Amino acid sequence: MVDVAAHAGVSLKTVSRAINSEPHVDPVLAARVAASAEVLGYHRNSLAASLRSGARDTIGFLSADLSNSFYSHIAAAASAVAVEHGMQLIVASSEEDANAEKALALDFCQRRVGGLIVVPTASDHSYLATEMERGTPSVFVDRPAHGIDADQVLLDNRGGAYAAVKELLSAGHERIALLFDSLDIYTMAERRAGACAAFADAGRALDPRLTVSGLHTPEAARAAMERILAHEPAPTAVFCANNRVTIGVLEQLLPLRSDIALSCFDDFELSRVLPRAIRIVDYDTAELGRRATKMLIERIATDASAKSSTELLPTRLITRGGTSTPGG
Repeated sequence: MVDVAAHAGVSLKTVSRAINSEPHVDPVLAARVAASAEVLGYHRNSLAASLRSGARDTIGFLSADLSNSFYSHIAAAASAVAVEHGMQLIVASSEEDANAEKALALDFCQRRVGGLIVVPTASDHSYLATEMERGTPSVFVDRPAHGIDADQVLLDNRGGAYAAVKELLSAGHERIALLFDSLDIYTMAERRAGACAAFADAGRALDPRLTVSGLHTPEAARAAMERILAHEPAPTAVFCANNRVTIGVLEQLLPLRSDIALSCFDDFELSRVLPRAIRIVDYDTAELGRRATKMLIERIATDASAKSSTELLPTRLITRGGTSTPGG
């Protein structure tokens, strides 16, 4: 700003007022400041300006794994709502690391964001209690908070998995493989519970030889499916507990032209053009981001100490691939 002031031949105060669009700045001087700023490549530091003014017009979005399109879609929807309300979304990813989550969340708070949207990995979020008391509200999405009272937007994970597995059992499948990411993750534990409930209601129990967890990547899921197929008799159906597991399983099954029934949690890119039909536990991914952001903005604008709430979004079973219609 000092360089801009010297180049424009005005005072530093005039530059500050012009750059921040304050009223009653001489239009001629404002134009000179703008021209000098362009020549010198000066850009306003919005974060520093908001810190000085006390405005908190940013939202911190803390994902669990941005390489998963599920979370990037939530972030995109959250960003759209934030922009509608004159705010900006800053995104970071914990990569399913509890220590990284805490460090990133507290860093957001030090940067004085207006609030946080968190996809949690940690099992204890009491580290945010002081920040929330100081006026930085948090909304948890996809997974619940632990150790603090906070707003949250969740999916009906248990009900969705129950419906998918019940459908396979009702179709007469005797050997159903069930593949999960880590069961330490809330959504995986809930989906396994839903699958177990479906088996129990059918008077059956999960086969431990066909139940695999800890599959965090498509590569791990593909290898697990290969191992399962190596033993006879092969399963007649597979339930995949998230989209990345599904992709790995498809990488194994499609080249074999396998007719094993496949039911999955989470839709994913290109599911509509698969050469075979699969069943998917579907839901409005973007609505998770929209609901969480609207919740947070309302919390920022009103009483942060008001009682928290939980919203549970429904799921539905649809068909993708094969002869399925574009709308499912």
